[in-house]
Amino acid sequence: MSKLKVAVIGSGYWGKNLVRNYDRIGALKVICDTNEDTLARFNEQYPEVETVLSYGDVLSNKEIDGIVIATPAETHFDLAREALLAGKHVYVEKPLVLNEGEAEELIKLAKDKELILMVGHLLQYHPIFVKLRDLANTGELGRINYIYSNRLNLGKIRREENILWSFAPHDISMILSLTGEEPDKVIATGGNYLHNHIADVTTTHLEFPSGTKAHIFVSWLHPFKEQKLVVVGDKKMAVFDDTLPWDEKLVLYPHKVEWENNVPVPNKADAEKVDVPQDEPLFLECKHFLDCIESGELPRTDAAEGLRVLKVLNGAQASLNKKGCEVILNAEAEKTSAKVHKTAIVDDGVEIGEGSKVWHFSHILGGTTIGRNCNLGQNVVAGPDVKIGNGCKIQNNVSVYKGVTLEDDVFCGPSMVFTNVFNPRAHVTRMNEVRETLVRKGASLGANCTIICGNEIGSYALIGAGAVVTKDVPAYALMAGSPARRIGWTCECGEILPQSLECVRCNKKYEEKGENSLILCK
Repeated sequence: MSKLKVAVIGSGYWGKNLVRNYDRIGALKVICDTNEDTLARFNEQYPEVETVLSYGDVLSNKEIDGIVIATPAETHFDLAREALLAGKHVYVEKPLVLNEGEAEELIKLAKDKELILMVGHLLQYHPIFVKLRDLANTGELGRINYIYSNRLNLGKIRREENILWSFAPHDISMILSLTGEEPDKVIATGGNYLHNHIADVTTTHLEFPSGTKAHIFVSWLHPFKEQKLVVVGDKKMAVFDDTLPWDEKLVLYPHKVEWENNVPVPNKADAEKVDVPQDEPLFLECKHFLDCIESGELPRTDAAEGLRVLKVLNGAQASLNKKGCEVILNAEAEKTSAKVHKTAIVDDGVEIGEGSKVWHFSHILGGTTIGRNCNLGQNVVAGPDVKIGNGCKIQNNVSVYKGVTLEDDVFCGPSMVFTNVFNPRAHVTRMNEVRETLVRKGASLGANCTIICGNEIGSYALIGAGAVVTKDVPAYALMAGSPARRIGWTCECGEILPQSLECVRCNKKYEEKGENSLILCK
């Protein structure tokens, strides 16, 4: 019996399977649906489980740890956002949402709230696919040349989404997992036979930067059911056929193509069945969600993975709308790639994330890593071997020396100073005595302040202009003076907290734990 409890929102075609599995685990607390007749049937089947019509009743229920959303895709964003704002972990059936901007908003919200946000890409949890992915990752298949996937059936025909959005997310998710990269081109064509504006059959062609190619054929107008994934490597070929009995689902073909007299000659070998322990994929997926809530680890199919799949779906849909024209998927990434001013110097071995900017006369030394969306002002020096997180702002005339690490969203004011050796001499080399300085997420270091090496600046601390920090600084501390001392507390938003420890700007509430420790109340 699970200690964690979930509510399933939407208990229709697929939701009833989620209800069954979370009940099997012992985690099902509430079923929420807008259909009273459906809830009445569940009352008979699961008499110990609560049933409600109102989503608000679910959000306000303090006994619920996670919310499982199995409603139409167009409702996913609003339902997931409200759940995250209510402090609930969230599992969303595929697709995560329909809009990439909405996906990014949910990802940021889940990160800020430190909550799990997982997408229901079921086949990632299928024991057969897990084995196939392991074979690919360990190199047993060799270099993957191409992949194709067929997901075909007669019905269930939907009217809220076309076949691409209904069937293909699973295949896209598997293909991205097998290749370990995102495609840079997509071409999709389709046919609308039952409705003028809803595709019943589509083929989608993907091209990857490594040279791997893949295509996906999906249809709900097919004479028989077929669910087959074929992976062609240069050492072995693999077939995952989910319609066959368990012991026949995964087969390896050690076929090779060898060259004789400059002519390719196929060398066929006997097929090899792969033995995989049997279990229900949906049960494993539901259990994985609960395990992630308990451990805090990212799900295998987290929201970032959901966003990658969504980008491919949107690219394929754009190609469909353009009658099969090629769509470049990385065009936006190219627009937001790092910008380095022509007067700046970037040494070999430097990594700069997308959206970051390095301005006039700055120098980034080798081995330095700069995250996404950072801004390094004029005459900044960083490195060697420095790590700067995402979203950092380093103002003019700042040197981030070896031994200094900045986590995400750190602000370094103009001309503030880091040191890295405690007792420097010009004539004595002491780089082997570097004392490390760690600046935690969200901290702000005011103009002209000095951070003596070997200390840690806590998350969201605010170091006043001109202060000299000589010892560790607790999270949320407001520091001033030389040597710096704590004169108050600050909120995550930067507002100085009153005695009540309730922020007047964003209404966050805090609590002191001893003289020198502050925590955010959940």
